[in-house]
Amino acid sequence: MRIAFLVAPAGVEQVELTEPWQAVTEAGHTPRLVSTRPGRAQGFHHLDKADTFEIDQVVADATADEYDALVLPGGVANPDFLRMDADAVSFAREFFRTGKPVAAICHAPWLLAEADVVRGRTLTSWPSLQTDLRNAGGTWVDVPVQICTDGPNTLITSRKPGDLKPFGEAFLSEFAKAARS
Repeated sequence: MRIAFLVAPAGVEQVELTEPWQAVTEAGHTPRLVSTRPGRAQGFHHLDKADTFEIDQVVADATADEYDALVLPGGVANPDFLRMDADAVSFAREFFRTGKPVAAICHAPWLLAEADVVRGRTLTSWPSLQTDLRNAGGTWVDVPVQICTDGPNTLITSRKPGDLKPFGEAFLSEFAKAARS
């Protein structure tokens, strides 16, 4: 499977990128880093700069058809920048339109609210997003991982870095189910 990881070059919560990336790689899949600009994406350990990561593809040149699934890492800055980029919003929305699975952690569901794909879905996130997600028509729950199959695709959401292990297990399982169908 080819799995897109969508990030903003200005900053992504590093562990929310690297741990899912490693899980995808260890499962034998191919992760690709997609962003709004070429170059490198800045990782953060909360508010402190960390490593940088080479971007594989610019989102304006990417389509959901090239990928089997989408992972949206969080951090505060990452989805905030992405939701202001029309190509990033369109790219995320396209996974829902084509019925492909999407996994989002922490603040990443902000991008999904902007893409207008949370309406009628149950999801989780960092707690400060619950009002935004409810206002976007979703049902917010406070659980480590929420798997929502209400709609054309599967949406796997998680709250925070402390939930990364069950998040990775859940999205890999759901991605495998989608690949078999």
